[in-house]
This record gives sequence, structure tokens and C-alpha cells, in this order.
Amino acid sequence: MSSALVRRAVGRLRRALTGDRPATEPPRPPVVGYVVAGADGAHPASAHVRVVRRTEHLAATGAAEVRQVDPSAVLDGTDTTPYRSVLVQRDALPRELVVPFTAALQDRGVRVVAEFDDDFFTTSGRERLARAEYDPDRLASIDALVRAADTVVVSTDELGRVVGPLARATVVVPNALDPALWTTADDGSDLVSDDDRPAGEHRVLYMGTLTHTADLALLRDVFADLVAADGLPVRLEVIGVTEAADDAWYRRIEVPDGHYPAFARWLVAHRRRWRAGVAPLEDAVFNRAKSDLKAIEYTALDLPAVVSDRPSYRVAGRHGVTTVPDDPAAWRAAVVAAVARGHADPVAAAWVRDGRFVGRDGDAWRDLLLG
Repeated sequence: MSSALVRRAVGRLRRALTGDRPATEPPRPPVVGYVVAGADGAHPASAHVRVVRRTEHLAATGAAEVRQVDPSAVLDGTDTTPYRSVLVQRDALPRELVVPFTAALQDRGVRVVAEFDDDFFTTSGRERLARAEYDPDRLASIDALVRAADTVVVSTDELGRVVGPLARATVVVPNALDPALWTTADDGSDLVSDDDRPAGEHRVLYMGTLTHTADLALLRDVFADLVAADGLPVRLEVIGVTEAADDAWYRRIEVPDGHYPAFARWLVAHRRRWRAGVAPLEDAVFNRAKSDLKAIEYTALDLPAVVSDRPSYRVAGRHGVTTVPDDPAAWRAAVVAAVARGHADPVAAAWVRDGRFVGRDGDAWRDLLLG
């Protein structure tokens, strides 16, 4: 018998024994939902950093399907998706919906995760947030959520200690940057011209939310009449932080309209406008729970970061970021040295690149939502 006839005979025998079985489809990945402010990609920066960019990366790995959840569809029964978990950020739910929404999911066996990246819980923190226009209903929504969630995820160990007595379980997942937004080209090809850049000076960047207005005051005696080693004046440029007009010692910068991804790309493209970045933190209870986000953002921009010597930045200080005590003279010396260097410390750059980009920062986020 020829070899071809043998192969056909073997094939007929195999089919007779096993039957004609269609190829099975691979199992669908679990579905993860999230509730954040905004929609269609237009979200607050905190939502992008802490939730949206991370979940999109999780979906890109194929480990899960992710989707933004409409709370009303869960409550009226039209959304019957078998979510593995649903994450709710901060005060994204109105106060009156927190308990019914979380209960509806939990009744279906869906784990509810709450996310917080600021101190919304201590008296000091609430007073500071009130000055930044957080109204009582928003804080009441947060109170209800932290108690209703199965797990609370926070950005720092200190915040975990604050939330711990209020929550059923707490997980710390440090902030990380999306490499698709923050990775810079080695040859500078992603830089753009900056025709409005003032001549005859060095510029230092400070960016943040309005909760940092009090921290800005720490820099007054640092940047007043500050001169670099080459004799040029050093000017502080501020993005966000305060609604006050320019002062003699700082200049406010208005960035083009756009949400967080556009803002991050604008910073990357204009990073050569500045010689360094600063992040002061006054000694306040609210600030003890702050993350090191500014240090890793400045480093990703290839700027030397000069930050307050506070618990928030202790780890960054062990990886090449300059930490400074509460002394204007020490700050002035550190800023002058950073301006002279003009680029991120190589140790700090490697720390951010290898451990503080999404996808390179361990499996804590994946385990939290899929475990």
C-alpha cells in the first residue's frame, strides 16, 4: 500500500474514533468595569493616571476586557455584564447612588474596588480640599464608598494607613506613567520649537492641582532674585497650582486646551523649555499621604527633580532624585545645581523607566482587578 493510502486510512480511523469536532474558541477574558468622571476619553488627570491608562494597558495585554460602566444601567438592570470587578474612583458616583450601586453589583457576585489618591479622610485633609472647592456632597460620597467597597486601592503606604480603619481591605498600588505618553525620543526628534520661550533666563517648572497653592508659598524665598551659576536669572514657571496672577518671582503658563493625554504630550514636546522641575510640600497632614508622581513625571521629561524631603519622596530620594529640607538656602543651592545639570539623574531615569511605567511596575494592579 502506498504511503498516501496509508495516511488516508489513518485519517479515516482517527475521525471514526474522535468524531468531527469543530475547533473550540478560546475562552473570553474576564470583564473589568470602571466608573470615573467624564466620558469618551475626556477625564480628569487623576482618572487617566490612576484608572483609565492602567485599564487600557490591561486590555491591550489580552488579560481582560475593560469598559466604562454606566451606573444607571446597572441600577435599572439593563447592564447584566458578568464583571469580574468594578472599580469606582473617588467621588465619581453621586452620594445617593453609592450604596444602591455597590449593593447591586455585590448581589451579583461582582467585587467592588474603590480608588483614592488623596487624603479625603483626616480633618486637615478635608479642610484643604474644601479650600480647593470640594463641596460636602463630594466628601459624603467618598465616605460612603470607602465603607461599601470590598477593597480600597490607594497610591501610598501613608494613605493606606489613613484609610485602613475605614475599609474592609486596603491595597497599595503606587502611581505609574503610561509609556505611550511619557517616553521621549533619545535624539530629541519629538521636541517642537518654542518661539515664546523667554531669552536670557533659565526656567524651572512647577505643576500641580489647586491643592498645592499653600506649597507654592514655600518657594517665594527660593526663587526671589535667584541666579544660576552662569549668571543668568532663574525663573519659576507654574502650571496649575494657583489661580493668582503672575508675581515678581513666578510666571504662570497657560497650556493649550486638552485633556490629560494631550497635556502630557505637550509637556514632552516642550520639555527643553525648562532646566529642572520642583515639587515642594509643606509639613501638613494632608501632604503626608501625597505620592511621588511629580518626581517621576519630571524625571520622565528628562528634568532633574528637586523635591521636599518628605515621606512622599523618600523612595525617590534613594533613586537619584534630589530631596531638600525646609531651608530656603538649601533649596536655592539645590535648584542652582539642578539648573546647571539640566538633565535627569541617570539613576533616577533608570528607576522610572524600569519600574514606574505601566506594564513594568509589577502585577499588583492586575491581581487587584482579576484576582
